[in-house]
Amino acid sequence: MNQEENRAFAKRIDQHDPLRELRNEFVIPETSFGIEKIYFCGNSLGLQPRGVRKYAEAILEDWETKAVDAHVHGDKPWLTYHDHLTEMMARIVGARPDEVVLMNGLSVNLHLMMVSFYRPTSRRHKILMEHKPFPSDLYAVKSQIRFHGYDPALSLVEWQPRPGEETLETEDLEEILRQQGDSIALVLLSGVHYYTGQAYELKRIAEAARAQGCHIGLDLAHAAGNTVLKLHDWDIDFAVWCSYKYLNSGPGSLGGCFVHERYRDGVGLPRFEGWWGNKVETRFQMDPDFDPSVGAAGWQISNTSPMLLAMQRAALEIFERVGIASLRNKSEALTFYLEFLLDQMPDEAYTVITPRHPDHRGAQLSIRMNRDGQKVFEALTNDGVVCDWRNPNVIRVAPVPLYNSFIEVLEFIEKFKRALNL
Repeated sequence: MNQEENRAFAKRIDQHDPLRELRNEFVIPETSFGIEKIYFCGNSLGLQPRGVRKYAEAILEDWETKAVDAHVHGDKPWLTYHDHLTEMMARIVGARPDEVVLMNGLSVNLHLMMVSFYRPTSRRHKILMEHKPFPSDLYAVKSQIRFHGYDPALSLVEWQPRPGEETLETEDLEEILRQQGDSIALVLLSGVHYYTGQAYELKRIAEAARAQGCHIGLDLAHAAGNTVLKLHDWDIDFAVWCSYKYLNSGPGSLGGCFVHERYRDGVGLPRFEGWWGNKVETRFQMDPDFDPSVGAAGWQISNTSPMLLAMQRAALEIFERVGIASLRNKSEALTFYLEFLLDQMPDEAYTVITPRHPDHRGAQLSIRMNRDGQKVFEALTNDGVVCDWRNPNVIRVAPVPLYNSFIEVLEFIEKFKRALNL
């Protein structure tokens, strides 16, 4: 098809997209000329839902007019503000409501979970991670290993790609577990790898880890709100995630935490305790002994900002109305269309390193630039495209089903061609 036919085709897909109106519920950044940018960077920071301002202003008004009484009075008392948000979040990650809590940031939650689920012994002290995880996870894991008196050089095991490949094979992880499983205390993986965009076979991996007696935990920063998750059914021990990427809750917003219901009473698990982890019924009695809430809420330490909860509320209500399955269907179509168009313009200047199978990737294609990567990225930026550069040579492109369209995918390709001087 020529350029005109391509545009007509993309517009027809958008016209028949049942989720096309969702775009109107988000604020799209514009160029200095007042033209909407092509925002393919939801894997770093999701766009602002228009409902955020209303909910945030309601918190400010309650603070202004009710002050301390806003904790227990008003349309949405601060003390219980999180209750209905927890249920919505639980549906997104495939959990039961008492298995989920909204608190802290991702790395803080990861440390809190490892306090409970990384209990090394002289026989079983290793942590198994994927090759080149997000650096913050690696810092947390290495510091936990050292805290317990072990050496990361000996206690950290990496699931490596095969020679000449970028992504990982589940069979290789299963082989590591067969060979070293009795010395591995914790398997800790991302749900979707931040750099390659690969989505792992989490159900299969969890089964392999449990077969060797290992705990399994997940960092779902790039998976929550992006892929279909079934944390309860997959029998995951714990998971943590941020909410400012695909969950569109704003910079620095609250993280999420999942703890499987078999640990709902916390029996036999050490944890760091704080007053907000107390049962609601006893929280304000100020007793000297900790009286933990049932489920994941028992891992809370401090009270949660109602302002941050309000920012999450706006996005979660959209997810609740639409459903993660519908969003995932559109996401797969967007990345398929992007991949198809990239395949039509083969050029040795770049290689897509994200898996081709839709089940093995999220809403992201990672394009490895074989030459002039920084120049191409800068040209895209100057041409109104917001995507993401990751050293040493990858442009991450993330069309998000909540607010991106098929015509934007086509326009990105046109701008990419210009940047490559094709």
